[in-house]
Amino acid sequence: MNVPLWAWLTVIGVILVMLAIDLIAHRTAHVIGVREAASWSVFWVASGVTFGGIVWWLFGAEFGQQYFAGFVIEKSLAVDNVFVWAIIFSAFAVPPQFQHRVLFLGVLGALVFRGIFIAAGAALISSFGWVLYVFGAFLVFTGIQMLRKRNEHYNPEKSRVLKLFRSRVPMTDAFYGQKLVIRKAGVLLATPLLAVLVLVEVTDIVFAVDSIPAIFAVTSEPFLVFTANAFAILGLRAMYFLLADLMHRFIYLKVGLAILLVWVGVKMLLLELFYIPTTVSLGVIFVILATSIGASLWVTRGQPRHVIAPPTGGGFRMATDEELAEVDPPRSARSRARIRQLIR
Repeated sequence: MNVPLWAWLTVIGVILVMLAIDLIAHRTAHVIGVREAASWSVFWVASGVTFGGIVWWLFGAEFGQQYFAGFVIEKSLAVDNVFVWAIIFSAFAVPPQFQHRVLFLGVLGALVFRGIFIAAGAALISSFGWVLYVFGAFLVFTGIQMLRKRNEHYNPEKSRVLKLFRSRVPMTDAFYGQKLVIRKAGVLLATPLLAVLVLVEVTDIVFAVDSIPAIFAVTSEPFLVFTANAFAILGLRAMYFLLADLMHRFIYLKVGLAILLVWVGVKMLLLELFYIPTTVSLGVIFVILATSIGASLWVTRGQPRHVIAPPTGGGFRMATDEELAEVDPPRSARSRARIRQLIR
């Protein structure tokens, strides 16, 4: 697959434009409802599918199928990531109107980190072909571990990253709007929102360790790996607001994801012995996911949406008006004030 430089630059430009559109649409802090989240989810999925159609048209059916296989894998593994975000937001009692800001920055960081991982993975595979077998064995092991620990849940309060952050970074005990850092009496302080962002970024890096090798099992083309990841990640924010309060219904999702990881790992291990067509891989992936999601929704039918309640006494509070007044003005505001004094 020969992808010219202009195609890479065009795709990156389109992604940046889409991020800018999303940022402008959510420039003010507000609670994102189910209808708005559903509309954005349709938009992002349609964007990913449309791009896949363009790949199919320009480069042929084989590469188009490889893209869609990678897109579906990344999208499905991202659902588990969404549920972890819900747990983090609940543990910190993050107000709903501030969650989009964290997720936007988290997705932006995820695109950068995953781009680095994809470049490193492609370089390793190009130089050392046997790395594919390491990836395959790792995916099989990860899938088995996920199946064994499917009933265990992530606990942000026990995170070593959070403990390290709290020990090294001075932090307030209250949210100051959407601010990540504030300055009080000349001292720079982190807000709980920055700690949440750090946890979101770290969890995405952990999930990328599974998802990047998984997508290399269905395509070795860096362009397809990157674009499938990018278009799958772009819709994560909308997916979170759409599915966060339905996470209790996806009781068999981890089983399906575990089987999916084992499947792509075995496919990678058998690469030299037995070639599995992309069409077959794509069909197996759809069957695994459709079965696990369909069975989950069927068994839990009739259960309503469940709002994740913040822990009692474990979250953070909102800053009072007096505390907000004590925050030093931004440096630009101080500069403008000095200029006005000089003019007078």
